[in-house]
Amino acid sequence: MNQQHNCDVLIIGSGAAGLSLALHLAKNADVVILSKGQVNDGSTFYAQGGVAAVFDESDSIDAHVNDTIIAGAGLCDEAAVQYTAENAKMCLEWLIDKGVSFDRDVPTSNGDVNYHLTREGGHSHRRILHAADATGQAIQTTLVSQVKNHSRIRIFERYNAIDLVCQENASTGENQCNGAYVWNRNSEKVESIFAKKTILATGGASKVYQYTSNPDVASGDGVAMAWRAGCRVANMEFNQFHPTCLFHPEAGTFLLTEALRGEGAILRRPDGSRFMPSFDERAELAPRDIVARAIDFEMKRLGADCMYLDISHKSSDFIKQHFPTIYEKTRSLGIDITKQPMPVVPAAHYTCGGVMINKQGKTDTENLYAIGEVSYTGLHGANRLASNSLLECLVFARAAALDIEEKLSHKQAYIKLPAWDDSRVTDSDEEVVIQHNWHELRLFMWDYVGIVRTTKRLERALHRVEMLQSEIEEYYRHFRVSNNLLELRNLVQVAELIIKSALNRKESRGLHYTLDFPDMLDEATITILKP
Repeated sequence: MNQQHNCDVLIIGSGAAGLSLALHLAKNADVVILSKGQVNDGSTFYAQGGVAAVFDESDSIDAHVNDTIIAGAGLCDEAAVQYTAENAKMCLEWLIDKGVSFDRDVPTSNGDVNYHLTREGGHSHRRILHAADATGQAIQTTLVSQVKNHSRIRIFERYNAIDLVCQENASTGENQCNGAYVWNRNSEKVESIFAKKTILATGGASKVYQYTSNPDVASGDGVAMAWRAGCRVANMEFNQFHPTCLFHPEAGTFLLTEALRGEGAILRRPDGSRFMPSFDERAELAPRDIVARAIDFEMKRLGADCMYLDISHKSSDFIKQHFPTIYEKTRSLGIDITKQPMPVVPAAHYTCGGVMINKQGKTDTENLYAIGEVSYTGLHGANRLASNSLLECLVFARAAALDIEEKLSHKQAYIKLPAWDDSRVTDSDEEVVIQHNWHELRLFMWDYVGIVRTTKRLERALHRVEMLQSEIEEYYRHFRVSNNLLELRNLVQVAELIIKSALNRKESRGLHYTLDFPDMLDEATITILKP
């Protein structure tokens, strides 16, 4: 018999979305946060750039909305964009009240101190609040500190969510989520968690690609679990490739923030010549899809391993003050960015589509919510505007919290969930099978479903993913769960959703560029897949 835990609210994921939601709810509810690794292992901790919000009097909410819609290539939900921009400043002030220290400008003559706002690609104004070049770390560590000191919040570290527990509501006949089966990696046992409300805050799925800026935990778990629970997904074909990841054998997945280009960094070919003005009048400040395609094009045209990002024309003091993390990291690899350019390549960075939700974060399944990168809100459209991602986490965490507080019944009793049955499975003696499938999946997704696509490549990828699915399901039925098996099972499911979404879009728009349909259709429609 597996152990069962009970709570009012189960939050699967421990990034900005999940932690801020927990803090909103914990004054009136018992909350469990599930973290697949250590609590700081998610994407939030590694976010460098910042959070977009209108703090400057010369800026406006209308301008923020307009910039977002332009970057989204006509596919944004305008109501979602408006709601996010209108609530941005309030959510940032909440974060500041919690103790996040954003960079400030020097005091004015009358003693006022304003936040230092930077500018990134696609933005018409300086509106990015940041903590040097380690904004995500500042946000994550502050929220973790608050959460760990809260008496009504429990953090389960090194726990994988396996699947949501969905049952028919006796009174409504609707599919209802009552929590989740989870794998305790510490004891290597399956446990269950009953929750009155369950929230997916699991982040994105960029680990489906061979090259990514994301940490290992970004394996699409929430999207896959929601799909298996009967939820629709939308716009899964729009995978954002960050233009500038550091290209170095010892760099791992080190991202070079867009704020570098916002502060004047220039993209150069190996011979030192600049190329972005030839692709877009906004040059280095064009949206990410344009910059990533330009770099990819130049690399393929020249047969080059990488392009170069150069900020050495700025003063050494300026670079060290604004980009201390990047300066120290590159120096440790033998690159002095005050004197030489940084080698860069694009890498999978952000999942713009996800689980369909309404403006309160609710999915198609009763009692199940999704917030942050795992969700589709309509904010990002066909391409995410820089620094709107952490903002979406904060805004929709608050929106979901307001709805959950209103609907949470403290009279509802905890119920016993069906026991997990592993009586017929055995320990695997062929872990190499998982590793082989894992590498094959990520390689063909990069080759066939990457920055530039064709119908033939997508069809090849679909054929391979369907074969992998049958192999993995067979493996899943016969052997005990493991971290790699659970992640691979989810990644293969997400890969199928990405490929099928891409095949459905007979145009090039935003992040989806196909040689077979290079033009953009007059009518913009979202891609919706139903289980």
